[in-house]
Amino acid sequence: MKKIIAPLMFTLLAGCSATTNLDAIQSDVSIQVNDKPQFMLETQPEQTYSTTSFGQYQFKLESEGHDPMYGLMPLKFNGGYLAADILFFAPAMFFNLREVFPYYQFDLEHKEIRYKKNIEDSWTVYKPDTAEVNRAKAYFEKRDNYVLKAE
Repeated sequence: MKKIIAPLMFTLLAGCSATTNLDAIQSDVSIQVNDKPQFMLETQPEQTYSTTSFGQYQFKLESEGHDPMYGLMPLKFNGGYLAADILFFAPAMFFNLREVFPYYQFDLEHKEIRYKKNIEDSWTVYKPDTAEVNRAKAYFEKRDNYVLKAE
């Protein structure tokens, strides 16, 4: 029985995060996603983020010569997690329904996000609306004010 349960638990726990590749059209772009530390896309393009059902990933991109870009990262629905949760651990079925796409590309000049599921797919282009931009700006302003007060 232990030989069956251990791999099953590992599979369920591994399903709690997803890895993505982040890129930008422009060079020397830094990004901050939620409360994670800011980093340069050229040096750390692969990132891992927790799955979510109710949360969002707010981002802030910066590059010299461009206005900062704010928004929410589009997330994909993961029906496989839902099926596994229903079959093996029903109480978790509402906690990991969405995750990051495997590929994102940001364009600060046009304020667009491109994303796709597979490397050979065409990019889906998304432009954050005003409400999303304002929400992300407010998030980072509040966070920055909190950090400054803590120091």
